[in-house]
Amino acid sequence: MRERVHIVGIGGVGMSALAQALLDSGVEVSGSDRLLDKGDSTPVLNCLASQKVALFPQDGSGVDASISRVVISSAIESSNPELVRAAELKVPVEHRSMALARVVAGHQLVAVTGTCGKSSVTAMLGAILAGTGFDPLVVNGAAVTGWSANETRIGSVRSGGGIAVIEADESDKSLMAFKPDHAIITNASADHFDLHETLALFDSFRSRVSGCVIDGLTEDHLLEQVETKGWKSSFVYQGESYTVPLPGIHNVHNAGHAVRMALALGADSKQVAQALAGFKGIERRLQLTGYCNGVAVIDDYAHNPEKLKAAWMTLASVFNGGLCALWRPHGYGPLQKMMDDLVDMFAEVCSSEDTLLLLPVYDAGGTALREVSSQDLASKLVSKGVKVEIISDLKAAELRMRSLSVEKGALVCFGARDPGLPRLAADLAT
Repeated sequence: MRERVHIVGIGGVGMSALAQALLDSGVEVSGSDRLLDKGDSTPVLNCLASQKVALFPQDGSGVDASISRVVISSAIESSNPELVRAAELKVPVEHRSMALARVVAGHQLVAVTGTCGKSSVTAMLGAILAGTGFDPLVVNGAAVTGWSANETRIGSVRSGGGIAVIEADESDKSLMAFKPDHAIITNASADHFDLHETLALFDSFRSRVSGCVIDGLTEDHLLEQVETKGWKSSFVYQGESYTVPLPGIHNVHNAGHAVRMALALGADSKQVAQALAGFKGIERRLQLTGYCNGVAVIDDYAHNPEKLKAAWMTLASVFNGGLCALWRPHGYGPLQKMMDDLVDMFAEVCSSEDTLLLLPVYDAGGTALREVSSQDLASKLVSKGVKVEIISDLKAAELRMRSLSVEKGALVCFGARDPGLPRLAADLAT
């Protein structure tokens, strides 16, 4: 009998990738999403539906006795109707990480983790291995340009053979579900946990790896002749020159991690350099979506101080005239935890030419403590001299960004979770 898996919150970045990987392995998939409760949809949900994934509102109607397993993420609360229904029917429930571990079982596993850069490094390594004859299975946290097969599949997944490359999430400690053959740890900073707890987590993860570990915490100094210029960068490693077709010093480090792992797996250095030079990038990572009144529109997933700083400084170095940047905090807890660091970061990167637009905190429902707001952040930033405006919703954001396009060097949509942000970036570019 064919296995049937039901995924709660299937429209999310990680869950949609898991759905595609399960489909590729021959599993029958269904799923629910809160957007469907509102009668809304997204390109991701439409893509899954086109692959005969049955989609349901998150009211329990998608779970019946024929379901083999219900898969959840750490964001799903115990009171969720899907879980209540699964308990009534005694249908097993498992975390996304365990479901992904099932998918990659039997493969030589390379896990990519770290506070920042995981998706970029996973995509780069997957593209490099694909370009050097390894035919890897890749399950990433962001869609890779060219992997969606003209929007017929989820672009964060590449089907493949012996080697599996996955993004392993540290935010909920689910990276500990894996025992990789090899691993990359990109970096560490306070995000979901304080720095001490984050470092301890990566130490524990490192002990689970049986083979090579590329450790960005201590080894970034190995790259030579690093240069960043415009929308491209370059570096030399072990005598070979590498071109990175993406801007920013952070992407040099990302590419360095991917290159070193590919070489450790036995790839030829010249083929690696050629594959990296042809890398087309990933969606929502400094993605140029087009132009608005002749001004570049950039879409980026940055949602914590380190990622926002890296992206902001990179764009400021490329575009003259200042940025108009929209940001939506992706949760109340993260905003409260990161408040002081966000204030310091925005005060550092925002010039007199820049305008920061803040949307309300993204509210996905549930029992989150709504004790902090974007207005709290804005008030602190005003006292630091940052030019900041509170924007009520995405429609108002579009109007304001269009009005500011005549005086800025670039328009930027920053933020995670909210599917409206990439939609806005696409709309601005039309």
